[in-house]
Amino acid sequence: MNSNRTLIGGLILAGIGVIVIGAIWYFVLRAPEEASEPIAAIPLELPTNTATAVPEPTATAVALPPTNTPEPDATEAPPEPTATATAVPPTDTPEPAAASVLQVYEISQDESEVSFTLQEDLRGIRTTVVGLSNQVAGQIAVNLNDLSTTQVGIIQVNARTLLTDNNFRNNAIRNQILDTNQYEFITFTPTAINGLPDSVPVGETVSFEIVGDLTIRDITNEVVFTVTVTAVSEDRLEGTASTQVLRGDYNLVIPQVQGVANVTDEVLLEITLVANAIQP
Repeated sequence: MNSNRTLIGGLILAGIGVIVIGAIWYFVLRAPEEASEPIAAIPLELPTNTATAVPEPTATAVALPPTNTPEPDATEAPPEPTATATAVPPTDTPEPAAASVLQVYEISQDESEVSFTLQEDLRGIRTTVVGLSNQVAGQIAVNLNDLSTTQVGIIQVNARTLLTDNNFRNNAIRNQILDTNQYEFITFTPTAINGLPDSVPVGETVSFEIVGDLTIRDITNEVVFTVTVTAVSEDRLEGTASTQVLRGDYNLVIPQVQGVANVTDEVLLEITLVANAIQP
């Protein structure tokens, strides 16, 4: 009887071991899918930036009716009446209002970076975890003389390219936490821009906020990014944007891994960006 119990117990433990090993392989050791293709910006839809040209006014010829003349002699052929052309002065036409010219800038992946930062206990030591990627894309339209017309397009990050300093953590993030095989992109869709001044000269820095919808996996929440941007030149913008989100708001569950504990719910998201002007 005891031998049977021992055999059954051994089989149960073996089964549990297989399950644990399978879970470790699936969530930690299994290689996640690579990025499907280099990330590209979604083009902004902008209003026409050029005013319609108005043709120069021209003099208009107006035919005047013939004047009354005495009856000619019956033996003479009457002359044909002629119309006299008189120039009518041109009417005053108001000049068209100049349209605001928006310059489109595109985020440069070679010079930009997106990151997330959180805290965890790793083998008993409080550790700062930072994940980085340069696969961030988006467009910004700006008229430095009229910042009220500023537009920010959809910003995308390829979640499959986020990397920390630990491969086991990277696989867990991509395979389980973010499920990047199914949800490749993290997306921020701006809905409002607050706090911009009327204009900014080249070389000066402006600070403002961008409100929008942040989608991670299949969950979307409204967030507010604090933004600082410098117009380094008419062709180049440099800046940073940051916000803090809660893992719980996106159901981002940390897997139970030996040696890892007390992972913070708060996650800092940051973008360090360079955006260069593109030709229409």
